[in-house]
Amino acid sequence: MRFQPRLATTLTVFALFTIEAGAQTPPPTAPAAAKPPSVVAGFPVNYDEALAGNYTLPDVLKLANGKPVRNAKDWNTKRRPELVKLYEEQQFGKMPGRPTAMSFDVFDKGTPAMDGKALRKQVTVYFSADKNGPKEDIVIYVPAKATKPVPLLLCINFSPNASIFNDPGIKLGEMWNRDKKKVPAQRGAGLGRMNIDGLLEKGIGVAGIYYGDIDPDFLGGLPFGVRALYLKPGQTEPAADEWGTISAWAWGLSRAMDYLETEQSVDAKRVALYGVSRLGKTVLWAGVHDTRFALVVASCSGEGGAALSRRNFGETIAHMTAPSRYGYQFAANRAKYAEHPEQCPVDAHMLVALMAPRPVFLQTGDADLWSDPKGEFLAAVAAGPVYKLLGKQDLGTGQMPKAGEPIFHDIGYHMHAGGHGTIPSDWTPITEYLVKYLHP
Repeated sequence: MRFQPRLATTLTVFALFTIEAGAQTPPPTAPAAAKPPSVVAGFPVNYDEALAGNYTLPDVLKLANGKPVRNAKDWNTKRRPELVKLYEEQQFGKMPGRPTAMSFDVFDKGTPAMDGKALRKQVTVYFSADKNGPKEDIVIYVPAKATKPVPLLLCINFSPNASIFNDPGIKLGEMWNRDKKKVPAQRGAGLGRMNIDGLLEKGIGVAGIYYGDIDPDFLGGLPFGVRALYLKPGQTEPAADEWGTISAWAWGLSRAMDYLETEQSVDAKRVALYGVSRLGKTVLWAGVHDTRFALVVASCSGEGGAALSRRNFGETIAHMTAPSRYGYQFAANRAKYAEHPEQCPVDAHMLVALMAPRPVFLQTGDADLWSDPKGEFLAAVAAGPVYKLLGKQDLGTGQMPKAGEPIFHDIGYHMHAGGHGTIPSDWTPITEYLVKYLHP
């Protein structure tokens, strides 16, 4: 079961997911066996491996001047900065740094929650001196019995915190509706219910952020989010190499990390990120751009995330950047490669490699052809030389594993039998991966 990519607006995506038992799956109202579309936004869609095409990936260990990367110093001081700059300019867009006028309001300083299993804190991060301007609410749960700072999984979600967690003490908050208006959130309902007991039992805290707090997820949403704060006089749109919404959401995660570095109950050196679909792309980019994050779990990130763009399979740059679709999520320069992805100087294996030496776990579904699970696996394989160069463990195989056979290396990979998102059974390997790499 999978989502159909032919959607009138981005907001329609919200209706196609629900989270139960800490997992994200299509709801009962989704079609049980939707036929994959053959054309999206005027561009054909290929699901035939025989037609995936021949391609050559750019060499992740070759500098722009043609010289090879021979050691960790070359990678860290030369090649890595080159690649991050290319991703900023050609895919996600450059983002500003920490705002000087940012402030934190800890309005819930520690309340027993989750039937006594956790202590809850709530924080509002104001992005500017204007308290009526863009801001984000963070809810944080740490195990109630913790006696020292704990590792944390920071989740960026499609719904406000009050809709995600079964906790009546959470601030209600607001969300964007299908009419592109902010309305009160629905408590304990809608996209995002999450059961965090398993993580708390393993000594791992959980935090949640609503991505719509940072920047709206729809065409024309620029005036209502954080990017509007940084428009220059006379500017109505970001420049071609400036941030789209994915960079904005990633920027919001970095602002959350700014707070977490002050939070005594959390070990800020062991904060992992988790996101699904476009938020899977977001957490990959956030982890690459902000090396304070210790680990990333990217679920079904697909095109623009962990899936190779040069592979003609499932969603492509052309589908994503077509007018009236999702070009606003990226730097405008991204659209230059719609019909010629081979001309782009970067591809997904480089994005995965830029997480090195930190762990990255790619979670997907074998029926999620739109997001190209094989393309994600091949990207992980091609990122392996960087991990090995830095003394870390690559996938260890070029043979794609079957569904239900996770790989728990520094580059990790897990594919369930099914479609787009994270299903309940995925949380067993995800938790195992987090325990392996986040616990000292």
